Amino acid sequence: MTTSPRGPADGQRAGLQAAFRHADLTLEQLWLRYFQLGGNADLLDVEAHLDGLVRLPDPDGDLLAVALNERLDELTAARRVPYSRALRPPRPTSGPLAALLHLLEAARHAPPDRIVPLAVRAGRILGVDVAVHVVDHEQRHLIRLPGDGLPPTEPLAVDGTLPGRVYQTTDLLPSEAGGVPRLWVPLLDGADRLGVLEARVAGAHDLEDPVLREQCGWLASLVAHLLSSMGVYGDVLERTRRSVPRSPSAELVWEQLPPLTAATDSFVLAGLLEPSAHVGGDAFDYALSADTVSMSVLDAMGHGLGAGLMVAAALAAARSARRDGRGIHDQARAVDEVVAGTFPGSAFVTGVLAELDVASGRLRYVRAGHPPPLLLRDGRVVKELSGAGRVPFGIETTGFAVAEEVLEPGDWLVLYTDGVTEARDASGRWFGEHRLAEFLARAAAAGQPPPETVRRLMRAVLDHQGGVLQDDASILMACWAAR
Repeated sequence: MTTSPRGPADGQRAGLQAAFRHADLTLEQLWLRYFQLGGNADLLDVEAHLDGLVRLPDPDGDLLAVALNERLDELTAARRVPYSRALRPPRPTSGPLAALLHLLEAARHAPPDRIVPLAVRAGRILGVDVAVHVVDHEQRHLIRLPGDGLPPTEPLAVDGTLPGRVYQTTDLLPSEAGGVPRLWVPLLDGADRLGVLEARVAGAHDLEDPVLREQCGWLASLVAHLLSSMGVYGDVLERTRRSVPRSPSAELVWEQLPPLTAATDSFVLAGLLEPSAHVGGDAFDYALSADTVSMSVLDAMGHGLGAGLMVAAALAAARSARRDGRGIHDQARAVDEVVAGTFPGSAFVTGVLAELDVASGRLRYVRAGHPPPLLLRDGRVVKELSGAGRVPFGIETTGFAVAEEVLEPGDWLVLYTDGVTEARDASGRWFGEHRLAEFLARAAAAGQPPPETVRRLMRAVLDHQGGVLQDDASILMACWAAR
């Protein structure tokens, strides 16, 4: 208990006295609330402070203010006790921050199929009506998730539509199609493209409002993050994104994969697998850090669930070794051991394991019975990385080397499985390495980023073989941004 000259705290004490008269609390009840908040003064000291006989330290005065304000909040918000220092503004009840807070807090205890209704409610706080369109796994259509209360619509094509263009470019675009003014906003979880957010606005004049555009972008980012994080707790998002049922092998492989796109300030990676619903033996993986970028593509022999189990085991072995801090050589040994020790006979997995040191540009890689990665520089394929080739994983566990290559900022690296180049058209002609190199050069010249390049390349491979692949095809593409 202390005494001191009169000052700002005396105004607080006057407020405490006035609030106590309106709080409908006994002195003992007030002291108990104060004590539960962490107060140390005893009942007599609190009474003396309220009567103006002594002055408690400012922290205790603030705790009394909190106790009384909480009580007043229970009764009325009209009377507030001042604190000894300025506090931050209270929780907003309107505007963009209120919308985002409501969505974030409500999502904590909501099942995945409640994301859309919660997003709709948040959108209305911003003055827009929203609908959420997610891309299917083949990245051909945008499909609206249920729960927004709007009339049903057909899926939107990724190619040839304005929403599809938003998905491809990740640029927000306005539209007045059908007499309905709306903003189409990309749904991005980090760099991973999930779909588009449709925000219907009150009038055409709102389409060019830069503040509303920014606020819709915030809402889309939060919705995308919730879709990604909450989707694993239920099936509604996954069910919507499937155009056809998945085989057990495809279910197994897809559950092992990282997000299809990832990025840092200097790197962008994108991957894709086909046939999406029936892939069995292909998989890819990556890991980003400030210092290194790790990449791998694997292709197990055979098809179906057996191949899926083998490639999942190989991916797990490489990932486990990498996360233990072991280098490329040890990662390859780990894959060898798990394939040879788990799958009998002549089972094997081809693949490429690679790791780039960002500071030096040194790329170290192991290529095991697999097509060599392609290096693009200045918009053209300049090299196949065919160094230190070895037999596939699982056949031999010793006696192999790690190859090296020096990359430059601005380079692209393309890892792929033989299902890409060995896709055949009706006359038996392969898609081939030459066609692949030409496609990559055109994409680079057109300025397409890796995610869109991968999507278009996989579509070209599928179209070359009439839409049905006879073998799994995988692509993992990395772009080291020039500075």
